[in-house]
Amino acid sequence: MNTPTISNESFRAAPFIKEIGRGVKGARSLSRDDAQQLYAAMLDGRVSDLEMGGIMLAMRIKGESVAELDGFLDAAEASFELLQAPGSNYAPIVIPTYNGSRQMPNLTPLLALLLAREGVPVFIHGVTTDPGRVATAEILQQMGYPLSHTHAQAAEQFARRAPVLMPIDDLAPRLSHLLAMRRILGVRNSTHTLVKIMQPFAQPALRLTSYTHPEYLTTLTEYFSTAAPQSRGDVFLMRGTEGETVANAKRAQQITWIHEGQCTVLVQKQEPVDEMPPLPASREADVTARWIEKALRGEEPIPAPIVHQVEQCLLISRQINSRPR
Repeated sequence: MNTPTISNESFRAAPFIKEIGRGVKGARSLSRDDAQQLYAAMLDGRVSDLEMGGIMLAMRIKGESVAELDGFLDAAEASFELLQAPGSNYAPIVIPTYNGSRQMPNLTPLLALLLAREGVPVFIHGVTTDPGRVATAEILQQMGYPLSHTHAQAAEQFARRAPVLMPIDDLAPRLSHLLAMRRILGVRNSTHTLVKIMQPFAQPALRLTSYTHPEYLTTLTEYFSTAAPQSRGDVFLMRGTEGETVANAKRAQQITWIHEGQCTVLVQKQEPVDEMPPLPASREADVTARWIEKALRGEEPIPAPIVHQVEQCLLISRQINSRPR
């Protein structure tokens, strides 16, 4: 992991902790500007370890407001170099992958490869391993797809019409540093939400985003509808499949398209079915990789919810790319 440059200029975080650290009932949310200022200082290494822990635990208990997410994300996206999308009939599609699979086979690579073979610039960012889970990177590497560590390597993959997989360590090392605080504190922090909703391209893109806890459906819907810059593109919001943004092969989740402040349900939630679709025999990376290869060759049926997700992604991605800028 790349360690962010530490600034000598310290940042006094106590006034901010005083606002957010009063517990569930007493805490007050920060303004957008204060949130941006605080998170920028955290990314710059200007916050002491003691204050950093206090901030992360306070936000964990309180939960982020829409204004805080807006300020945090502004600072986050300013902390790394944005990518340039290649020429295409489609806007790039961003797939965050920070969970992997614990029980079901992880079919995020199948989604990415189905989109890429249609000519979509597909950008996957996330972690490369996660103890007890099967990461998307592990499956793609079993299939012969390399990691991209630089923008130049990403451009080479785009030119091959292959999905780009870039570790968060390389895409945004300062964010990666804050993600790693989980190993010290034992709990997730706001950065785990930010990496799943950030837009790493300079051009408009389609972000596939997911939530796990129900309260985030309300917060993220409000954020993308009212605060997120419309010039950054559109969003598909859905309940995650074990935290991943691929449709559940067993039953479709609702997928909501958020564009210019409007929410449109593209895919309706499906009720449980008795008959399970054909899936990999186990969740191991090599087993899943071989099954995905067969599915791409037409030797295994692609689960209907993923087919529908791909169709909607292609439709909206092309629409984004055709809009005047």
